[in-house]
Amino acid sequence: MKSKLSILFSLFLTALICGNLLGNKIITLFGVNVSVGIFAYPITFLITDIVEEAYGKKETLKFMKAGFIALVFSLGFVTLARVFPAASFYSANDAYNLVFENSIRIILASLVAFILAQYHDIWAFNFWKKITHKKHLWLRNNLSTIVSQVIDSSIFMFIAFFMVTPEFTILRIISMIWPYWLLKVGFAVLDTPLCYLGVFWIKSGKDE
Repeated sequence: MKSKLSILFSLFLTALICGNLLGNKIITLFGVNVSVGIFAYPITFLITDIVEEAYGKKETLKFMKAGFIALVFSLGFVTLARVFPAASFYSANDAYNLVFENSIRIILASLVAFILAQYHDIWAFNFWKKITHKKHLWLRNNLSTIVSQVIDSSIFMFIAFFMVTPEFTILRIISMIWPYWLLKVGFAVLDTPLCYLGVFWIKSGKDE
């Protein structure tokens, strides 16, 4: 199962990094203003649930710690990229710095939200696994993710967007959190079959 675990690990880190570097863009989805990171972040929770079901808490914590390290490295590289002076012929430096200045704040927000939400998700998944006697994967997958996404969305939104511009007041942030969370819950419900499929895939057959 090691090569399958490696595939999940690479997908986990890719989704996490993409969600951070691209997440400062706001789009309207089903009438809700959300970060484009909404397409990437739910994948991280899906993967950790699959890994936790197949391998247990210890292996899942490795994913979480690696994700935290990856975010720290990303923050360092983005900061370094902005500090280096641009070549004289490079005309997009102001736009580049503006985009990645926002990305630095997104990464910092994600670092805090990620560590707290993922710790809760791992704890809650195991809690419900014991309560259900290792049955009803769909229930613990959704219950753990739903609460974890409240934590993730609230912390992330406030740190990432509060007063980025005068329009991002406390009330604006709160108004963004709940619809954003509901969309994440919708993604969590929809990806339940993928959770079952992922667990079946990782447990079935011989790993190369």
